[in-house]
Amino acid sequence: MAAAARAEGPPLPGPPGGRPRQVCSRPYFVVLMVFAHLYVLNVLGLLLFVHLSAGDGPAPAAAAPGPRGDARRAPALPRREGIKVGHKQKVELVPNKVHFMKTLSLKPLLFEIPDFLTEEECKLIIHLAQLKGLQKSQILPTEDYEEAMEMIEISQMDIFNLLDHNQDGQLQLKEVLTHTRLGNGRWMTPQSIREMYTAVKADPDGNGVLSLEEFKQLNIRDFHKYMGSQKVKMSDLVRNSQHTWLYQGEGAHQVMRSIRQRVMRLTRLPPEIVDHSEPLQVVRYDQGGHYHAHVDSGPVFPETACSHTKLIANESAPFETSCRYVTVLFYLNNVTGGGETIFPIADNRTYEEMSLIQNDVDLRDTRKNCDKGNLRVKPQQGTAVFWYNYLSDGEGTVPPQHYACWEGKREDLGGQQPVSLGLAVCLLWVGAFLHMNSERTAKEQQPGTDEHS
Repeated sequence: MAAAARAEGPPLPGPPGGRPRQVCSRPYFVVLMVFAHLYVLNVLGLLLFVHLSAGDGPAPAAAAPGPRGDARRAPALPRREGIKVGHKQKVELVPNKVHFMKTLSLKPLLFEIPDFLTEEECKLIIHLAQLKGLQKSQILPTEDYEEAMEMIEISQMDIFNLLDHNQDGQLQLKEVLTHTRLGNGRWMTPQSIREMYTAVKADPDGNGVLSLEEFKQLNIRDFHKYMGSQKVKMSDLVRNSQHTWLYQGEGAHQVMRSIRQRVMRLTRLPPEIVDHSEPLQVVRYDQGGHYHAHVDSGPVFPETACSHTKLIANESAPFETSCRYVTVLFYLNNVTGGGETIFPIADNRTYEEMSLIQNDVDLRDTRKNCDKGNLRVKPQQGTAVFWYNYLSDGEGTVPPQHYACWEGKREDLGGQQPVSLGLAVCLLWVGAFLHMNSERTAKEQQPGTDEHS
């Protein structure tokens, strides 16, 4: 025992006062707490930075190449999250007021914002449009269409292959109907297609189907001549409305510039994109007015240039297209009936153009099938509706097909002159320089439909 005690050596001296020695000294504890506080502050600062970066203000400008730019992938553009249909989220568009944005659809990604415009602002826009003067909306006149077709070097075989969706070597009526922009913007129906076949002797056996051999015997000019010779009623047009354009840039009315700022906050897009977008289009639909199913933006290929930024980008391309990343629609008044914006295939699991036409029933025809669309947005003064026409990376299109219906009533507003109550809307398209990959475009299409140019 004594030997063991000697081997252990003398005990270490304790602290004064006989208190037991502590594991950590006071200076060590102070240093540890300082580092802990610094770590917590760093985490809080990072969270604050992320929160501010994801705020409702416009996102920092991102340099994205145009359709004919280099092959580098364009940065993703800002995009709202829909979460789920019916989801509501707060958005700050103007000082001292909170708006609520409701998700109406995920395919296409579509939102509704009540009270985006005040009643006074709606009336002001209508008055500005009346002062500017509205003109009849036209869709691709016959002369321009024929001239454009002559400039395109495309063979009759190529045209047949483009029309033949299922590639079975025969053109069904519904395959031809998917290309409605013929002649002077007349809306084609199965009956009108059959009448045209008979007039130009395109279908000798009268079965309503064109084989490749029958198509090769046709003279495309005969179709143009036939369409040009037909008297077209307003109800037969693809679009029956009046419209004008209102400038929103420097020197414009303060309300117009304020609306642009709100759109910037709503979409989170930088000023460089919003300021170079198209002017505000104001549209009036009278009784019987309509706009059949369409899309607001077209596919962008290397041979195309964005029409609204062609001069700014100093581009030269054989073709132009509308590069409309976002569509924002505002309802300027209330109506007693009709006036809905219809999205016929909103939130369908898959999208197939041919599925819109079944057994001579064309879901895109507003004159007959306004009640059959998946999503119907009723007009409410001051309400805004907006949706995306492209994927956020610009690498694919979202075909949000939609159309405008009108079933309004005629009422006497005073005096002896009956006035047709009309629906007034305005549309703002926010465009962007988009670099599209044509191979991915066809693969990544998702359901939705609309266009107002």
